[in-house]
Amino acid sequence: MRTNSLLLQSFLSLILLLDIVKSDPDPLQDYCIANSRTPQTFFYNGAPCINPELAQFSHFGTSALSKPGNTRANPFGFNVTLTNTLNLPGLNTLGLVLARVDIAPGGLVPPHAHPRASEVTILLRGLVLVGFVDTSNRLFTQQLRPGDSFVFPKGLVHFLSNLDSKAPALTISGLNSQNPGAQLSSLATFTSRPAMPDDVLKKAFQIDGQDVSKIRKNLGG
Repeated sequence: MRTNSLLLQSFLSLILLLDIVKSDPDPLQDYCIANSRTPQTFFYNGAPCINPELAQFSHFGTSALSKPGNTRANPFGFNVTLTNTLNLPGLNTLGLVLARVDIAPGGLVPPHAHPRASEVTILLRGLVLVGFVDTSNRLFTQQLRPGDSFVFPKGLVHFLSNLDSKAPALTISGLNSQNPGAQLSSLATFTSRPAMPDDVLKKAFQIDGQDVSKIRKNLGG
C-alpha cells in the first residue's frame, strides 16, 4: 500500500509539474521592453526590462520583415528573417516570434524542427509544398497557394519546398515562443562539432564511409 501511495504521489506531482512548467512563462506585467544596451552579467530566459516609464511606441513596431533575405547564403536556397528583442524590443516576454521565410525558385527549407514552439505559416507569394512527420512516421503534406495557411506541431520535423522553378516564394510564420530554436536534421547529423562518429552515421542511414564523407563535404562539414 505504501509503495502504491508513493507511486500515486509521484504521478500526481509529475502531472502538476508538466502543467505548470512552460518554455515561455506568462508575463507578470503589461510589457517588458528589452534592455539591449546594458551587458548581461548572468543569463536567463528573456532579457532584462527597461523602466516601463521609458516605453515608446517605436518599441512595439519593426520593419525587419519588410525586406527579402539572401537566399544564396546556403545551398538550399532559403533565408529566414526573425523578429527578436533587438529589432522589436516590445516582444520580450510575450512568448511569440514572427519569421519571414524567403525561398528561391526551386528552393527548399529542409527538414527541421523547433524544439520549443509550434508554428503556423501563411503563404503570401508563390506555390509551396509543406509537410511534417509525426512520431509514428506519418507524413502530412499540403500544397499552399497565396493566402493558405498550415500549422506545424511543436517539435515535429517539417519542411517547405518552392514548387515553382522560376519564381521565388514568400511565407510569414508565427511561433509561440520567444526563442523557438531551429535544428536542421541534415546539418545536425552531418556537420556537428565535434563530428558524429562515422559508424553511427553509416548504421543509421545505411550508407558507407564514402557516402558519409561526400554528404559532409556537400553540407560544409
